[in-house]
Amino acid sequence: MYPALAVLSAASSEAEPYAALPEPAEQAAPDILWVGGEGGMEADLVKRAGVSYQTIPAAGIHGVGWRSLPGNLWRLWRGFLRSRQILGEFRPDVLFFTGGYLAVPMAIASRFPLKGVPRPRSLLFVPDIEPGLALKTLARFADRIALTVDASREYMPANANLTVTGYPTRPDLRSWDRQAAYKAFKLETDSPVLLVFGGSSGARSINRALLASLPRLLEEMQVVHLTGRLDWPEIQAAWEEMKETLPDSRVRRYHFYPYLYEQMGAALASADLVLSRAGASILGEYPMFGLPAILVPYPYAWRYQQLNARYLEKRGASVVVQDADLPNMLFSTVHSLITDQKKLADMSSAMRALAKPQAAQQLATLLGSLASYGRGAG
Repeated sequence: MYPALAVLSAASSEAEPYAALPEPAEQAAPDILWVGGEGGMEADLVKRAGVSYQTIPAAGIHGVGWRSLPGNLWRLWRGFLRSRQILGEFRPDVLFFTGGYLAVPMAIASRFPLKGVPRPRSLLFVPDIEPGLALKTLARFADRIALTVDASREYMPANANLTVTGYPTRPDLRSWDRQAAYKAFKLETDSPVLLVFGGSSGARSINRALLASLPRLLEEMQVVHLTGRLDWPEIQAAWEEMKETLPDSRVRRYHFYPYLYEQMGAALASADLVLSRAGASILGEYPMFGLPAILVPYPYAWRYQQLNARYLEKRGASVVVQDADLPNMLFSTVHSLITDQKKLADMSSAMRALAKPQAAQQLATLLGSLASYGRGAG
């Protein structure tokens, strides 16, 4: 969701995303329609960005039990029919896919347009090192494929039209510097900052391992903790009890929130070290801030997060800790890194070297060129 919003922001900005095309000054602002899932969590954020939003039914079929498979196939068929209807009504010049099974019925429908409706061109963005099954399916339909890193080439079709753009980051993240971030969170200027988070829903194993080590961590550092919405009540209750046993100087060092959106850039800018899962966003957001990382790949899914984490580790930008080892290793790993200024500086430089700040703009330009080609071919 966030990569797509970043690209749409670039496409709608005054920076002229179609600068590579003839007469860019005559390009009108693009009409944009976001197609999401029924009851999808992205609806509010998309509408807040001022983008029209419609839904289609869809469901995954990989790894689904036989009892659920017929119903999921029926939802995919309905999604295909609804996608054809949307394509006929909106008549897009270009489609932008960022992954997930939801995009599959739209991709297939685009190959079977209604009579009199030109076929739109399509751009697929692959956020993780290795694409999932849905992305591998989408790769067969895409006219162009954009990759976050060059290492993803080995997972793509041999005849695919590939471009390495990097991971597009939200422009609002870049509006924060360390001084503004410290002010926003009321942080002390004389002690390091550890950022801990596991995504909008949270990561229970990370949250609980942090709580167990929190009193010792607060002796040496400040902690900005994004708990996720699911674990917020549990963390609140545990902290209310814990803080009664801590001196005020340590209590002031713990800053916890269920989730951040507008201030996420501040959280990243304030940190000397981050402890998190290893979703695709780490390949764009951490390099942008040169933020050294301790990565804990989510253990109950395919190997996508493992590959993301190992990619950064091999380049000296992160340390990987397995989820099962975290309770025993969290304190020692954090302590050894955050007290070693040379190690942190080396990791920060390695992370920053991976940054591709023009990723969103490059993707917007690719979309513009595909849209122009589609109009000319129509």
